[in-house]
Amino acid sequence: MPNVSYEPGALLIDGKKTQIISGTIHYFRVPRELWRDRLQKAKQCGLNSIETYFCWNLHEPAEGVWDFSGNLDFEAFLEEVAALGLYAIVRPGPYICAEWDNGGLPPYLSTKPNIRFRCLNEPYLAALTRYYEQVLPRLVKLQHTHGGPVIAVQLENEYGSYGQDKDYLRYIRKLHLDAGIDVVLFTSDGAGDFFMQGGTLPECMMTLNFGSKGPDNFAIGHTFRQDGPDFCMEFWNGWFDHWGEEHHTRDAADAAQALDEMLRAGASVNFYMFHGGTNFGFTNGANCLSEKGFEPTVTSYDYDAALTEAGDPSPKFFAFQEVIRKYRPDAEFGTPAPSRKLAYGKVKLAESAALFDNLDRLTARHRTAMPETMEYFGQNFGFIHYRHFQPGPLAENDLTLPRVHDRAIIFIDGQYRATLYRNEERQSIRLTVPPEGCLIDILVENMGRTNYGPLVGKDQKGLPDGALFWLQAMAGWDTWALELNDLTNLKFGPFRQAANQPAFHRGYFEVAEAADTFLEFPGIKGVAYVNGRNLGRYWNIGPGNTLYVPGVWLKPGRNELIVFELHELNGGEATLTDAPNLG
Repeated sequence: MPNVSYEPGALLIDGKKTQIISGTIHYFRVPRELWRDRLQKAKQCGLNSIETYFCWNLHEPAEGVWDFSGNLDFEAFLEEVAALGLYAIVRPGPYICAEWDNGGLPPYLSTKPNIRFRCLNEPYLAALTRYYEQVLPRLVKLQHTHGGPVIAVQLENEYGSYGQDKDYLRYIRKLHLDAGIDVVLFTSDGAGDFFMQGGTLPECMMTLNFGSKGPDNFAIGHTFRQDGPDFCMEFWNGWFDHWGEEHHTRDAADAAQALDEMLRAGASVNFYMFHGGTNFGFTNGANCLSEKGFEPTVTSYDYDAALTEAGDPSPKFFAFQEVIRKYRPDAEFGTPAPSRKLAYGKVKLAESAALFDNLDRLTARHRTAMPETMEYFGQNFGFIHYRHFQPGPLAENDLTLPRVHDRAIIFIDGQYRATLYRNEERQSIRLTVPPEGCLIDILVENMGRTNYGPLVGKDQKGLPDGALFWLQAMAGWDTWALELNDLTNLKFGPFRQAANQPAFHRGYFEVAEAADTFLEFPGIKGVAYVNGRNLGRYWNIGPGNTLYVPGVWLKPGRNELIVFELHELNGGEATLTDAPNLG
């Protein structure tokens, strides 16, 4: 009977001591058509296992509405892992961090009365239990003990960085056991006393997360626990980027040396990330911990990993492969070929659709007394547009937005007045209202919910504290919840743009052969779509200047490009090039 267990110093698979060399690939960050390609390349590097999170927020986009289809079919992903003869490590959350919107928690949870996240709180546990009732039965049959690839399942995620509710962790453990999970259950935390005290359970295998000094970190772990193997569940061999920062890179030789130290000591290792993929659409998260304030993550999740965002082997791939050869000499190594890439050149943006002219075509209008958040309207991603008529006359005073989550563009009678960003001290404009009154429009962009720390689950988007003129709460608002996941109802006319007037711009380009390509940032700030697929956000503050366009999303013949620009395009054309620019 297949089994998986652990003892001091070793992970046992079917009774045999096994050193796991694993790599993280998130099924939800990679187009389904490319899963097998990325997994094959991981095997060519010498890996014997693949690790992935599950993303609760996409699997339950609205309360009680479940989606495990298409790119969210994790069963099919794990079956691909099995078909290649690889093991799988699964981290179903509920919280995953992962630089992913809200750390994977569904936004609707924040509207629940008296909810407290990631603890033994009844409203939270009720939703959590329903989630596990959906995912765990799907996972049971994929366990190694049932002939599948899954050898280990994580409870929660880096819980010691958040809390210390052991009863909560044991509740989760019991749900797993009751569902039939009989492979190794484990926790993962940083190698520090607070992390290990808060996040571990004596009943579960303890793993650690770090980027270097493996033997030292394992020694710290030994002072706390002796009853399990040394396992680095997140070997941070690269890092992620925030808007406005430098692109993060790590020397391949340095990362390979850190890997060699751990493998030589007999430890198991999981690369975080082995292949990062992309935060397509609006799925990126944000940090909100330091003096820097709110730090949203960029669209690319390249992570300076062994496989690039486009799935090409990087110098790290070959540096890691050279190390792994020493410990798995009989593995099926190979040399992956880079993906085919083409520069499709200039795309003329021949048509435009102004946002203000298309609000009612994009979504329904809601009337409320005060500005409500995205979550109030059941909205997960995108933008939210508020409109208020202010009677006059009123002398000059402050129009104040007490909390902007996250970036608000203000228009008075259709004319641009200001942009207020969450990190800025100024959250108001001066306004005089004439006798005939004025129309106030406020377009707010959700730039990604906090994914790490005490604000996870609480980062509601829009105008959480409404709007004030002087000290008066402004009442009577029309609101459009702009998910922007379906643009088919837009009404386009001839190309036209005006500075700081948000608009959709459309063009077409011909493809003889579909290949990967990269869209150069076409303007100051906005979102780009190819054939209805949301490629993600762009912002000219960088880092980088391109968005990845998977070739599997293109088709022979005519292809559509739509750019939603908030401020001003670089010109009447966009450019598709054959090389990424992430730095």
